[in-house]
Amino acid sequence: MSQLNETHQPQLKSWVDSANNPSGDFPIQNLPLGVFRRQAADEAPRVGAAIGDQIFDITAAAQADLFQDSAAAAVQACRFSSLNALMSLGRPQWKALRSELSRLLRDGGPAAAHASRVLVPQEAAEMGLPANSGDYTDFYASVHHATNVGSMFRPDNPLLPNYKHIPVGYHGRASSLVASGTPVKRPQGQTKADDAEAPVYGPSKLLDYELEVGFYVGPGNDLGAPIPIDRAQDHIFGLCLVNDWSARDIQKWEYQPLGPFLAKSFATTVSPWVVTLDALEPYRMEALKRPAGDPQPLPHLDSPFERNKGGIGLTVEAY
Repeated sequence: MSQLNETHQPQLKSWVDSANNPSGDFPIQNLPLGVFRRQAADEAPRVGAAIGDQIFDITAAAQADLFQDSAAAAVQACRFSSLNALMSLGRPQWKALRSELSRLLRDGGPAAAHASRVLVPQEAAEMGLPANSGDYTDFYASVHHATNVGSMFRPDNPLLPNYKHIPVGYHGRASSLVASGTPVKRPQGQTKADDAEAPVYGPSKLLDYELEVGFYVGPGNDLGAPIPIDRAQDHIFGLCLVNDWSARDIQKWEYQPLGPFLAKSFATTVSPWVVTLDALEPYRMEALKRPAGDPQPLPHLDSPFERNKGGIGLTVEAY
C-alpha cells in the first residue's frame, strides 16, 4: 500500500517556473503521465510527465543520462508509444519513477541544466491516448447518478434491486476510446417515442455528456484468480477523466433486458494525462458511509483499509 513520502511535500518547488503557479494543474507534487509527440514532427510518440505548462520528455532525459539506476526499468518502459509497458511493471517501479521525476524537476534538480533538451511546451505537443486498451468496464458507481438516470427510464423505481449490493457495470467498446479534443459525431440509431407504435431510425436527439473518473489497471491476474480487495490498489496505476457520451433516446429503447449497447459505444473520451494513484495519497479519506438502513458490503467487498482510507477527495467540474 502506498504512503506519503518526500514527493508529496507541499513546500516543494520546481525549477520550471510555471509549475509553481498556485492555480496551475501540474505542480511538482502531481507529475501525471501521458503520451505525446511534437506537433508536425516525424517522430514516434513517447511517454512524458506534465510539469507546469511543459512536458518533461523522459526519453530525452534518459539519453542525457539523468536518471539513477533505481528507475531503470520504468525509464526503459517509457520509450514506447503507450503507458502499457510501464503499467505492467507494478507499484515499486511506478514509485521509483515518480521519485526520480521529483528529484530531477525540483529546485536545484540536475535536469535544469538540460532544460532545452528535456522540456517540450504543452502547446507545441500532440497528445494521444495514454494506453492501448483491449477492454474496459464502465461502472455505475454513483448512487446519485444512478438515481437520476434511473428516474428517466423508471420514474417509480429508479434503482433496481441489486444496485446497492454489487458493483454494477457493463462493457463499453474499447475501439471507440478517443483522447480529449477528438471530434464526436452524433450517433444514429433506433428510437421509439412513448406514444409511437414502432421505432424509427435517425440521429440521436438526446445526446448527453457525463463527467466521470476512470482507473487504469496495471498488472493483471490469471484467468479465474480473484484479487483480494486489500490488494486491489496495487493493481491500479492511476486515474483519468472520462466523458461517457450517451445517446439517451437510443438507450431508452435498447437497454432492456441486457443494458446499453449502441447508445454508449460510439465514443468515450479520456483525458490525455493519467494522475498516478501515488500522487493522490495526500487526499486519502474515509469511504462514503452508507445511510442507516442500506445494506453493507459483503465481506469480499469490504476491509478496514477501504472503510478508513479507501476514498479519495476529488472535486470534478464540467463546463
